Amino acid sequence: MPQIRPLLAVATLTLLGAGPLMAQDAPPPAPQPPMGHHAMKHPGPLAKLTVTGEGESTAAPDLATISLGVSSRADTAAEAMRVNAEQQAKVIEALKAEGVEARDIQTSGLNLSPVIDYQDGQAPKLTGYAAQNMVTVRVRDIGGLGPVLDKLVASGANEISGIAFSREDMTEALDQARGKAIADARHRAEVMAEAAGMRLGPLLSLSEAQPGGGPRPMMMAAADAKRADTPVEAGELAVTAQVTAVFAMHDPKAPGGDRPAPGQGDDAPAEGAPEAPPAPPAPEAPAN
Repeated sequence: MPQIRPLLAVATLTLLGAGPLMAQDAPPPAPQPPMGHHAMKHPGPLAKLTVTGEGESTAAPDLATISLGVSSRADTAAEAMRVNAEQQAKVIEALKAEGVEARDIQTSGLNLSPVIDYQDGQAPKLTGYAAQNMVTVRVRDIGGLGPVLDKLVASGANEISGIAFSREDMTEALDQARGKAIADARHRAEVMAEAAGMRLGPLLSLSEAQPGGGPRPMMMAAADAKRADTPVEAGELAVTAQVTAVFAMHDPKAPGGDRPAPGQGDDAPAEGAPEAPPAPPAPEAPAN
């Protein structure tokens, strides 16, 4: 029995000495997130709403494009081409005299063809040759377009096949149409979400459809006073934009569904405000 008691005493001291080491090896408890307004989790979007919006803007044209020229006939091909060239040269001189620059005059067609007379019961008969020379002209002075046309006809032009109005820079009008299209898309989404008993959430995606064709002409409400010159009404040009928008929708009856989405509403941090400091780490357990 005397030999057993020292052994028990050694074992007891060993366990007591290991106690502080076990207490030091125990991991500290994980820090708990602070309970507050920003710790609440918002429900995710329950549905997505896809809408299209359209916008239109107008602008006054500042450019007129005209196709005009001279057609001539003669007994021979050479004579038809010579007469046609003389008349067309006078037309081009008249254009330049009216302030049309050389860069705005471009030959668009040159044709020479025989003139055949077809009679019933008779063989086709060659009666001469027809020459045609057409140019495309850009006139930048819309207000003086009527007098210019009159002078061109007086100088020898006997064909005018068309006129089109345009604007060199439609960027501003197109930007206005885009803004109206986006506003229209949001308005439609708000109306549809309310009708469905949902709350409209944030915008998820936005894309623009490629416009079909260019600006289209519109009738001008007020016409110019009548003049002796050829009347030309430029009217207005209309440009349209179309966008497709995708919004999130939330159920206002769901927990937190009537709250703004994260990053929006009253709980969103103000722009430029400092971020909240991180929570301090939990203190380590004291050693025994």
